[in-house]
Amino acid sequence: MHLSSLLSRFNEPETLKMAKLGRELRAKGIDITDLSLGEPDFDTPQHIKDAAKKAIDDNFSHYTPVAGFLELRQAVCTKLLRDNRLHYTPEQIVVSTGAKQSIANAVLALVDNGDEVIIPTPYWVTYSEIVKLAGGVPVLVKTSLENGYKITTEQLQVHINDRTKLFMFSSPCNPTGAVYTKTELEGLVSIFENHPQVFIISDEIYEYINYEGNHESIAQFESVKERVVVINGLSKGYAMTGWRLGYIAAPLEVAKACEKLQGQFTSATCSITQRAAITALVSDMKPTYEMVKSFAQRRDRVMKLMADIPSIICNLPPGAFYVFPNVKSYFGKTTPEGNVINSADELSMYLLNVAHVSTVTGAAFGEPDCIRLSFANSIENIEKGFEKLTKALADLQ
Repeated sequence: MHLSSLLSRFNEPETLKMAKLGRELRAKGIDITDLSLGEPDFDTPQHIKDAAKKAIDDNFSHYTPVAGFLELRQAVCTKLLRDNRLHYTPEQIVVSTGAKQSIANAVLALVDNGDEVIIPTPYWVTYSEIVKLAGGVPVLVKTSLENGYKITTEQLQVHINDRTKLFMFSSPCNPTGAVYTKTELEGLVSIFENHPQVFIISDEIYEYINYEGNHESIAQFESVKERVVVINGLSKGYAMTGWRLGYIAAPLEVAKACEKLQGQFTSATCSITQRAAITALVSDMKPTYEMVKSFAQRRDRVMKLMADIPSIICNLPPGAFYVFPNVKSYFGKTTPEGNVINSADELSMYLLNVAHVSTVTGAAFGEPDCIRLSFANSIENIEKGFEKLTKALADLQ
């Protein structure tokens, strides 16, 4: 069977791979503690569910405009002005089936064969793979723990050139939780101002899950705003992962290009989800803030548990719901079965198959000395997972 060569350009997301392996072991009756998936364990707030039920009763069961209901795009504009002081019109908003599709739309609309795309590492697993799908060349710029896993102005200056078409980053960041300050963004903007051909994709899906202060968007800087594509959605901040709704706010020409692409792939996202999203964006945010308080408590507990594990280096994440410890000290050690752990990939598989704790290898995020652990789980399950994980690591010789 001869399948498309396109399939050889990219890899399956490690996050989804580990989730699938965990489900397979769970189906065999094995008690797997999931510290891998980036999914809030909270249920969608009741007022949002009620809006969806009403939409069904009101017969919102037909096709919608490709870019989404006008009322929803207006709600996105209201949210951006309220929370981010950003002015957009509904024509600049495109609603998609999840933020992942929003990112894919934007990359495919901007990147041609051979275009270079700068991505600071660690980065979300899908960024580089979508760039490859578009025929672009990912330029991975390694950041450091000492700098909070954020690209510096000096690093950007070194890697940007006439072949650079796009810069992609997230704040708060998956997997490190890094949050860029306004001053840090200003430094990056000073470089972009000298390279007018470069667009910026700013992934802000973890906007509300910020433990340090106000969220800052790079789109606030007028000198680059017409080259910024803001990515956001409902999955993380509203516990609506399965509802599948993301959106972009972008320069009009880019928004129209994304709408054109989406028209050939999926058309519009679910009409019921869209009606629920209107309520989510413009009504009571208290459930979101309560959820973030719980994440903060879990983060603090995880850091205390992490401190009890020898030779692990881990920074306190200022955002998102992950820790990203350096586990290189365990490379070269031998399992009780006599197998040598040579990498984060092998360590993650050891923890899954022996400790029955699912994690994600840092190699998937561009940092092969780390693993990612999610604390989007109950305190009880976090403590259970760390108990098993700590014992399995202690068994390595």
